[in-house]
Amino acid sequence: MTILLKQLLNLIKMLHSENGTTQIAWGLTLGVFLGFSPFFSLQTFLILTILFFFRVQFGAAFLSAFVFKFVAFLIDPLANSLGQWALEEQSFRPLWTQLYNIPLVPYTRFNNSIVMGSFLVALILSPVFYFAFVIAVKKYRTTVVARFEQSKAYKALKASKFYLWYTKYNDLYGN
Repeated sequence: MTILLKQLLNLIKMLHSENGTTQIAWGLTLGVFLGFSPFFSLQTFLILTILFFFRVQFGAAFLSAFVFKFVAFLIDPLANSLGQWALEEQSFRPLWTQLYNIPLVPYTRFNNSIVMGSFLVALILSPVFYFAFVIAVKKYRTTVVARFEQSKAYKALKASKFYLWYTKYNDLYGN
């Protein structure tokens, strides 16, 4: 629980900083894949591996996965029909047969129409999500953060002893 809370706090801190826009956008985009894929599958393992090896924001990925897990339930009828079409298409049949005979690939559950359809939806929409997330993060920084920093509550918090203690603690032990 504390790891997840720490990642969410790092996400908030990164949202308020000037750098890391692409890290947040990639994290949110990979979270879409996590949200659309089954929890115990090879896809989830591969995406978590990507999260560990590349500079991607974990908090953004987990937050996005949480949100898009609910979206995945809403688009299940669409994913089912898209996956059923992809699995029953005659021109893809040799590919599916060859993939099914590879030892680890059946653990992706690609032969399930909803899993296949959800993966295809995430794959097709991932460039759109990435650029939308980049725009949303930049818009958030120019509007929401600027308004928040001009508010009386933020100015009062920044002048408090607690904020001074927090900044000193964060400088000493934050990184």
